[in-house]
Amino acid sequence: MFTKKLEIIFIIVILISLSILAKNYYDSYSFKNNAISKEYKTLIINKEREVLQNMKDNYGLSFQFPLIVTDKFQGRLYGLTSYKDGTITIYLNKKVMKESMDYIIESVIAHEYAHALMFKLGHFHTEKDGHSKRWKEICVKLGGKDCRQYVNTNEIIMSKMPFH
Repeated sequence: MFTKKLEIIFIIVILISLSILAKNYYDSYSFKNNAISKEYKTLIINKEREVLQNMKDNYGLSFQFPLIVTDKFQGRLYGLTSYKDGTITIYLNKKVMKESMDYIIESVIAHEYAHALMFKLGHFHTEKDGHSKRWKEICVKLGGKDCRQYVNTNEIIMSKMPFH
């Protein structure tokens, strides 16, 4: 009798576990193979508006740059600002959005806009200018919460834990 109950419990646990795994796989597949959600788009648009307003308030400038969400990045790069043939484009990494959307909104968009503004104003003279003191000041004034050159992924993960 006890063995039969144990077998039933074990089968139920396996079925629940398989259901959870299937749902997680489907969610991951859906996120990877579909456009970002309307909610994410709204968050990005609202933050970009905030950054543009901060640019206007702090610098009297109004430069909006194409902001593209892409899944073409290799690795864990959160964002990138490209300056090619006089055109400035900001890219956000879709692959890291699911687990790091808060960080992208709080810091990455302003971080990349700070690079774009530096390009636009001609403040890039050497590679070191990319994350210089001037860049950091611009990033903060544009509304970046965490204006550092590199992200500590562990900090992002730990900030999501209920016990941090």
